[in-house]
This record gives sequence, structure tokens and C-alpha cells, in this order.
Amino acid sequence: MDSATLITSFVTLFVIIDPIGLAPLFVALTRGMSTAQRRVIGLRACLVAIGLLTLFGVAGEAVLRFVGISMSAFRISGGLLLFFTAFDMLFERRTQRREGQVSAEEELDHHDPSVFPLATPLIAGPGAMATMILLVGRSGHGWEGVVAVHLVMAAVVGCVFTLMLFAGPLERALGKTGTNVVTRLLGMLLAALSVQFVIDGLMTSGLFPAAA
Repeated sequence: MDSATLITSFVTLFVIIDPIGLAPLFVALTRGMSTAQRRVIGLRACLVAIGLLTLFGVAGEAVLRFVGISMSAFRISGGLLLFFTAFDMLFERRTQRREGQVSAEEELDHHDPSVFPLATPLIAGPGAMATMILLVGRSGHGWEGVVAVHLVMAAVVGCVFTLMLFAGPLERALGKTGTNVVTRLLGMLLAALSVQFVIDGLMTSGLFPAAA
């Protein structure tokens, strides 16, 4: 994979997983816990998320073939899914939905939030899983491309863990206004990337042979 493709993959996964948006939710989920407890929960959540996303990156396309879904169709549907995610980010619906998941989780005392809702659906959600399949399919059939995509994914989840460690100071530094601005900028970028996925799917579908 060339550097441009690696950067595109990183940006796509970064926007979908949204480490910056996860930071204040992590603070809410681990309220009252010590720094050591937060570190353990954050690490466990990130490791579980990497495992889930690796599973979908490696075996996702085989599952699609088994159920008779072409990669072109999945690119188009995945692009549409990413577009709706971007729409939610632009109009704060995604944040409200995540905060609702956090509120429901807070009702359970002494519950470890690392697997649910942190690992899934907050980090390795449907959008991230679909994106892994799309990126692996786009990288070609060689192992080098597959490994590169998974290394990029691990780097993004590493950003999640880093921001979890600094979630408290980051939340105070950005404030509510700063977080909203960053979320909207990432939403605009994701919308453009999602349209590109749809275009790629249409071009490889055979519907437009002249364009292909």
C-alpha cells in the first residue's frame, strides 16, 4: 500500500471510531475510579476492540462471499452507512446516542464497562467493522495490504487508549464548544470519504463499464 492509501485508511478509521469524542464518555463511564483502574479498563477495552476489528478485517469478506454479497455492493452499502454516521456527527445525534448508552450503563453499579459499551459498540461499532471490511477489500488480495490496514487500525485504537489516559485534562481543555467543533469537522471529512466509497463501489460493480 502506498502512503496516500495508508493516510486515507487512518483518517477514515479515526473519524469513524472518533477517539476525541470517546474521551468525555470514557470519563463518564469511569467516574469515581482511580487512575490505575481507568488504565486497566481502557487497556482491556482497546484490546477487545482490536480483536473484534481484526476478526472482521480478516474474515469479513469471506463471510460476504458465503452469503452471496459482492464487494461492490458492500462498498456501496458501507459508504451509505458511513454517510449516515457523518450526518449524525454533524447534527450531534451520534453524541446524544452515545451519551444515552453511557447513562444506561451508569445505572449498573460495580459493572466493568470495558467490554460493553466501551469495546463495543463505542470503539468497535458497526461502522468500524464495516470500514475494516471495506479497507481490506480496497487494499487488494495480498497479505501486505491486509497487514497494513490492521496496523493502521491498531494505531487508531492506540490513539483511543492514549486519549483515554488524558481524557480528564483533554475534556477540560477542549470544553463543550471545542468538542462540538472537532466533531463537526470530522463529520464533514467522513461525509466526503463515504461518498468516495460509494463511487468506488459503483465503478467496480459493472453498472458503468465505461467509467470502470
